[in-house]
Amino acid sequence: MSDTDSDEAPRRWMVETVAPHVDDDRVLAALDAVPRHEFVPPDRRDSAYADRPLPIGDGQTISAPHMVAIMSDLLEVDPGDAVLEIGTGCGYHAAVTAELVGDENVYTVEYSGKLAERAREQLADLGYDGVSIRVGDGRDGWPEHAPYDAVYFTCAATDVPDPVVDQVRPGGQVLAPIGTGRQTLVDATKRPDGSLERTKNGGVRFVRMRG
Repeated sequence: MSDTDSDEAPRRWMVETVAPHVDDDRVLAALDAVPRHEFVPPDRRDSAYADRPLPIGDGQTISAPHMVAIMSDLLEVDPGDAVLEIGTGCGYHAAVTAELVGDENVYTVEYSGKLAERAREQLADLGYDGVSIRVGDGRDGWPEHAPYDAVYFTCAATDVPDPVVDQVRPGGQVLAPIGTGRQTLVDATKRPDGSLERTKNGGVRFVRMRG
């Protein structure tokens, strides 16, 4: 993928900072490969590799690097796995996922048409033009490309929407911040009967799902 090296040192520092949160070296390699500064507004680029969320416009944020690292680590995907992302935002997390599974296997849904178009252009400019982006309500998922091996949410939901669960293959994974006031990162596996076996992974704070 395309690599702009002007921020190579800060990016390496970011990877070293989040490394204690990660067990899979592939995740660290993915974070090192994606130029995060290209996904933040120009007036925020001096903070692009700080370990904190940043505003990206339209009331949305790019998640802190450690949270992207944790979620990518929990998402036990392999090259070729079909992955659905709910909440494209600026496209950064989708690019990290693309490094893990291949960009042609990443499907992402964004509520804001403005953010979706900006993310589509940025991903294409950096060589992730295989990522598929749809404008719509994340609660509906993206049934045309189901079943997915994994789904993750970059926004908080009251629960995992039934249509999204339906689009995950049996044995597949769902990773989502669940809750309104208090949020918990829930890692779930879809049972053969369609129900979810859930594990909680601590408190988190995400913007709420829109729609």
